[in-house]
Amino acid sequence: MAVTGEVDSQYRPLAEVRQELRVKWYRSPIEGRVLRELSRRSDRKGFVQAGGHLALFLASGGLTYFLWLQEIWIAFLAALFVHGTIASFWVGVAGHELDHGTVFKTKWLNKFFLYLFSTISWFDPFDYAASHTYHHRYTLHPEGDREVLLPISPTVGRTFLIQLFTINLSTPPDRTLSKGGLFATILTTARSALGPAGAKRFPSNEWLNSVHQDQPRQHMRSAWFSRWQLFFHAAVLVVSIATGQWVWILLLTVSSSIGNWARHLCVMPQHCGLMDKTPDFRKSVRSMTMIWPLEFLYWNMNWHLEHHMYAGVPCYNLKKLHRAVAHDMPKPRTLVSAWREMFHVWNRQQEEPDYQFDTPLPDGAGKIGREKPDALEASIGDLAPKELA
Repeated sequence: MAVTGEVDSQYRPLAEVRQELRVKWYRSPIEGRVLRELSRRSDRKGFVQAGGHLALFLASGGLTYFLWLQEIWIAFLAALFVHGTIASFWVGVAGHELDHGTVFKTKWLNKFFLYLFSTISWFDPFDYAASHTYHHRYTLHPEGDREVLLPISPTVGRTFLIQLFTINLSTPPDRTLSKGGLFATILTTARSALGPAGAKRFPSNEWLNSVHQDQPRQHMRSAWFSRWQLFFHAAVLVVSIATGQWVWILLLTVSSSIGNWARHLCVMPQHCGLMDKTPDFRKSVRSMTMIWPLEFLYWNMNWHLEHHMYAGVPCYNLKKLHRAVAHDMPKPRTLVSAWREMFHVWNRQQEEPDYQFDTPLPDGAGKIGREKPDALEASIGDLAPKELA
């Protein structure tokens, strides 16, 4: 399959970047035995997280279906909202952790849940694996990582705000790696099935074109998975029409586009307003505290700084990792204070376009990265495709 489109001339080919760009990342010191223990994967803990999320999806879906059968419409809409809120965290959250391959000790269980969640939620685990490998190796260094491209606006217009609490239909892909709302998601998946990544006027599409040119085999895997997704959701549509039960379209095909409010609240603060082109994750990544239900749906990615610093640690051990390195870390924001900070930065950037928030570090914090960390410290789990491993 031919890769379409040329890489934006502003950036070098990623093959050159891999050879020449070396980021000497600073990682907070931690004892080797502690890191080994925290990096241990567990099928039991994996089932609690992945199985628990699936159970919530099935329970909320079952309740929504029951209320639809009973024609209790107000309760049906409320249940559908909850169902969508749960499903929306499969996109780039559950898929993210499962793509890292650190959730289960048994490798095929990671793949099973990854492909199950991805099929239903339209998530592309193959493009994401290639892109996210670069994101971890070159976090917010635009030459090698444009999965997130600063600056990002935390503001939302009226239309988008309404869609966050109903159905996200028309949001376009933008400065983060995302398919966008439902219409853009279907169109992007159809394009992926045929090969192209879409118009490069969207930064996320320019980035995908670059990744595709660098990783053509992974691009081929992505195309085949996109075809499978289209087949699956076409089958849902046919069954819904044949049985007269249109609710299945909402429960499966549309579910991850419903009630995106909570996912947006949790995901946006990861990097928004912080520093790029720095070798210190503490300056470019936020960690936050949040209530337990959100923390569970978010797969503990509120400890996002810890995840970037030691990406081989499973999500269910990130809070323990935080405690182990807290002395060398900035104090975690709350969800509210993180958003307040983002708005403050964005407002200042309107007057000072080059301004970025410089996260203060505790007294005595280390600042010099190691020339060559050991394999466990630099691990990103099983994320990297074999061509990038």
